Amino acid sequence: MNLEAVGALELHIILSKLGPEDAARSSCVSKKLRSSASEDSFWSRFCADELGLSHPTDPLGNPTPSFKVCYQIWRKEFCMYPWSLVKRVKKCWDRLRNWLTVNFPEAGATLRKGATEDDIQELENMLKVKLPLSTRVLYRFVDGQEFKERDYTTSIFGSPLGLIGGYIYYDHCVNVYMLPLHQIILETKEIISQLHFPGKSKFIVVAGSSTFTEKLFFLNCATGELYVGTKNLQFGEMLPCVPNELIMSVHDPNGDQQQDALLLWLEEHGRRLESGIIKLREEGNIRGISLFPEETPLCSTAVTNGVQVRASALFVPEFADLQDYQEKYLFAYSIRMSLLPEGCIINGMSFSSCQLHWRHWIIRATDTIKSDVNGEAVIGKYPLLQPGGKEFVYESCTPLPSSTGSIEGSFTFVPGREYRERYRTVKWILSSLDWKSSNLPLSNFEP
Repeated sequence: MNLEAVGALELHIILSKLGPEDAARSSCVSKKLRSSASEDSFWSRFCADELGLSHPTDPLGNPTPSFKVCYQIWRKEFCMYPWSLVKRVKKCWDRLRNWLTVNFPEAGATLRKGATEDDIQELENMLKVKLPLSTRVLYRFVDGQEFKERDYTTSIFGSPLGLIGGYIYYDHCVNVYMLPLHQIILETKEIISQLHFPGKSKFIVVAGSSTFTEKLFFLNCATGELYVGTKNLQFGEMLPCVPNELIMSVHDPNGDQQQDALLLWLEEHGRRLESGIIKLREEGNIRGISLFPEETPLCSTAVTNGVQVRASALFVPEFADLQDYQEKYLFAYSIRMSLLPEGCIINGMSFSSCQLHWRHWIIRATDTIKSDVNGEAVIGKYPLLQPGGKEFVYESCTPLPSSTGSIEGSFTFVPGREYRERYRTVKWILSSLDWKSSNLPLSNFEP
């Protein structure tokens, strides 16, 4: 067939079936194909499909003359990495950035621009490690977080703007952020020298709590595994964050799929934020990402007579002590009570409020009862619930000898205010809940 005889519409249809590589090759066949393959409509689709771009911009966000030029710049900038990995990492960061833009812009403002290859090489030289491919690309897009003085609050002795988030119960406060490369160098040198790690350790510190409570995450650059420190971190005790069988091709650019634990961890975190499993929590004028799950199946919800009780739990690795037989694992749990907009309805009668009177719950380690609590109030409080009002949140913790456990129990409310006739009990159950594997902030991953 004579290509010169093919109409413009037909050529457009043919080229629209091609990918960017084949479209570029076709432009070498003839002037007519070169002209058709250079149409920006093709390259806008490639940029949208592969990079999620709606406007032609380079990796630093600067505008480019056309989508074709835009695509060429992106491919050249990341030519040393598998393109499938680049697309995957960009999608991961886009998901996190989009959520932050809509829900938590002040935290989004702490994300640093991407690191350069020279920045990464400096870290590798100074720490004598070779970063996994996935981690390199992650930092090429975003070089961690950096806080300004205004981002800190004295009420929690740190910044609540950590991308990973955290939890608060009693006086224990954790809020985890991603370290920028320059801080990774400083923290790794200081911390590794204090810990009982091998002399040629390939561990680097990639995330930690900005609050006074030490919670540190370590990436093994040789294997791509991610660990979180325990109570015995000074003796080198850590727990894996991601199942090892999911990690693959951490240093092989020709592997079928490159993924280390840090990428998997951030992808799961983004999914949980996007789906609403974890959300922002506000205390006064302070906002932060709370890792207590708020959606099923990781959050148990029960409604009785208009009273709603939600309960969830998470593992607290920084207080785990694998050498302690009785209190090896520590779990925190969050109980949230509210009255639905229709109010409290009992036997057809409607009440505009109700108040907590009594609680009873049982905490088990595997199948053994470790705690049976039966008494008035919670933490000395008798919360009064009103229709559509703010949830009353109560958070506490419990040590267990096993990595699995369960909580079940009930709350007794009275309509109106306390000391009136007691009515039916609102029951909430976390039955057979496997805290260790299914109720962590990051699914099967450690928080």
